[in-house]
Amino acid sequence: MIQPPSTGAMRRAPAPLGAAPNTPTRLNKRMAELGLCSRREADDWIDKGWVKVNGKVAEMGVKVSSDARIEVDKKAQGQQATQVTILLNKPIGFVSGQAEDGHEPAVVLVQPQNRWRDDNARFHFNGSQLRGLAPAGRLDIDSTGLLVLTQDGRVARQLIGEESVMEKEYLVRVTYLGLNQTDLNPGQLMRIDDDDPISSNVQAVFPPAMLARLRHGLSLDGQALKPARVEWQNPEQLRFVLTEGKKRQIRRMCEQVGLKVVGLKRVRIGGVMLNQLPVGQWRYLQPHEKF
Repeated sequence: MIQPPSTGAMRRAPAPLGAAPNTPTRLNKRMAELGLCSRREADDWIDKGWVKVNGKVAEMGVKVSSDARIEVDKKAQGQQATQVTILLNKPIGFVSGQAEDGHEPAVVLVQPQNRWRDDNARFHFNGSQLRGLAPAGRLDIDSTGLLVLTQDGRVARQLIGEESVMEKEYLVRVTYLGLNQTDLNPGQLMRIDDDDPISSNVQAVFPPAMLARLRHGLSLDGQALKPARVEWQNPEQLRFVLTEGKKRQIRRMCEQVGLKVVGLKRVRIGGVMLNQLPVGQWRYLQPHEKF
């Protein structure tokens, strides 16, 4: 028997931009827009009879108007409260998602012995926390740093949803190979040497115009990249702040301006920092932390 719905979960979704106020939308999408859950969770809750629309138990696939009253049963809230989000300092050599080419997925590191001893979150590890635990974003096999693994569809949507503009910050150690002839201004010297790259005081020899291109002006896969914040952290290391995440984006951006990435670490996602979390260890995202 369905429990009385929680009035605390009753919310109304705004109409999508550019849409008529009462344009019907699938219920699972509307619930995701509200931040109640992911679409997959919504389908599960609807199937279990935990969702009402305008006071009536919802059916799978139903469409709702923007002013519909959506209510969620306390059972769904209870299920959601048990979901965890884990922060891992991924080592080089592990892939973010499914195992590939003989490389293990980073989730195999989420074991009690690898939990950071300074993690003061009031959670106790159990095997059920691995069920449905998936990466919310990529981190290349040859990169290290902050990787988010979550059971919570709300977190995943926030980080990698279609409308996500979440900032991600990286420290990137580089060497300088030089520029292609087509990139040079008249009178500028060309230097390309894969065997003997400049690895110290790269900042002194890297053209300021190329730094400006890293910030805005490059394209990947035929699409212009969004503006990025790029600054020298020290003479051999750049700090990148991106709001998109194309495959191997920073490495490919650097290649276009004559730089080679020799080390890449993600140190922040939104408002959550890697800080002192050791490589290969993990901790729980605490309730007060927000991306």
